[in-house]
Amino acid sequence: MDQAMAATLASIAVPDENRPANNVSGKGFKSKFQAQEVPILKNKQELIEAFKELLKKKNIPSNASWDQTVKVISRDPLYPQVKKLNEKRQLFNAYKTQKQKDEKDEHRLKAKKAKEDLEKFLMKNEDVTSKTKYYRLEEKYEHLDIWRNVSEIDRRDVYDDVMFNLAKREKDEYKVQKKRNMKQLASVLDAMTIVDHTTTWYQVQEMLLNNQNFVNDPKLLGMEKEDALTVFQDHIRDLEKEEEHDKERERRRRKQQERKNRDNFGMFLEELHQQGKLTSMSLWKELYPIISTDVRFSALLGQPGSTALDLFKFYVEDLKSRFHEEKKIIKEILKENSFIIDVNTTFEEFARVVCLDKKSETLDAGNVKLAYHGFIEKAEGRERERLREENRRQRKLETAFRSLLKEMDVDYKSNWDDVRGQIENHQAFQAITLESERLRIFKEFLVDTEEVCNHHHSKMKKSKKNKKHKKKSRSKSLESTDSEYKYRKKTKEDSPDIVSDGENRR
Repeated sequence: MDQAMAATLASIAVPDENRPANNVSGKGFKSKFQAQEVPILKNKQELIEAFKELLKKKNIPSNASWDQTVKVISRDPLYPQVKKLNEKRQLFNAYKTQKQKDEKDEHRLKAKKAKEDLEKFLMKNEDVTSKTKYYRLEEKYEHLDIWRNVSEIDRRDVYDDVMFNLAKREKDEYKVQKKRNMKQLASVLDAMTIVDHTTTWYQVQEMLLNNQNFVNDPKLLGMEKEDALTVFQDHIRDLEKEEEHDKERERRRRKQQERKNRDNFGMFLEELHQQGKLTSMSLWKELYPIISTDVRFSALLGQPGSTALDLFKFYVEDLKSRFHEEKKIIKEILKENSFIIDVNTTFEEFARVVCLDKKSETLDAGNVKLAYHGFIEKAEGRERERLREENRRQRKLETAFRSLLKEMDVDYKSNWDDVRGQIENHQAFQAITLESERLRIFKEFLVDTEEVCNHHHSKMKKSKKNKKHKKKSRSKSLESTDSEYKYRKKTKEDSPDIVSDGENRR
């Protein structure tokens, strides 16, 4: 259409501006339009726009014929401006084409608006749901313009769209309503303090029927039972978690209290240790009368875990484990003070030397006493070794002195004064410095000599008696042997056949 308009503009001759507009060729033709004002057009574009406005102004329909149009516009002063008939018809056809297009667009927009209005009407209508059938709507609204303004095909399309949108909206509303009901029911259950983690679903239903917030809410009453059961299960699950958390908090609190009780009892044992009442050598039965009267001991009774006796043993064992380190400190103190421990050293003397040193402030009294006993045992061992060595040396001297007496042929009849004069210059005599020891050894030697002599005489008498007894026994044995020989010989002579049978068997 634009190309046709351009061709028309090119072919139209614009009138001369210097020539009067009412000067029409012909035989003195006198125009009826002389009384009307003729517009002044500058170019072809303005001419075509003016002609189109003329057609619009006269409201020429798109289905009008050229002859009908001429009757309407021929009296307008703009009509003769276009000189040629074919140019006028071209402009008319272009106008019709544009008019038809505009009418189609207008009709389309009108139909679109009618569809939109019908859709809005149906969407806002509370009687229409996603389950409503089309024929029900047609029976109910066919007399309304909003229904008739839409064609059957478009109404079907609108119905399908409305059903889809209503289904979607109902689904969304259902979700919102479901969420609201579940939230509201959860609030009602939270407000019911009588419900705990052991309450059953049957019991909760009876409680809800007696709850005003639930009964007065029609949406809650219409709530699906499955959703209500889900809310109840979630609520019970939350209550169980709270119950478990409460139990866990109580367990932690109880454990903290038990730990605190044990720590307090440990501090009590430390106090006893600082007071000197508890040492590494202490026994439970000795300190029980003191410990049992303290509230820190009573707090431990009945609680699980380590008992007061266990803690006491642990504490004593800990003190004992420090013994070797503390013994080293004690040795250093004794070495610095040049204090030597012997079998006659008392604990008071030992403790006085140790306690005067600042390093003894951390020492355990029991470990100090154990160290003292250990040092005393070592001192006693050294003393026993010294005495054994002294006894060996003394026995050696006594043996040498006895040998000297034996060499001098001293017997139990000898006199000490006579013997002393004979041996006083010998080394074995001089090695024994005490006269009393020499006399003691001499007397013991005499006793031993006398015993040996007596034993020798008694042995000689016993040997004579034994000889006589042996002769008698020998004669008896000879007699018995001879009689046995005679008996065997007689038996052999009496039974020769028995012997021959035996030989034959062999």
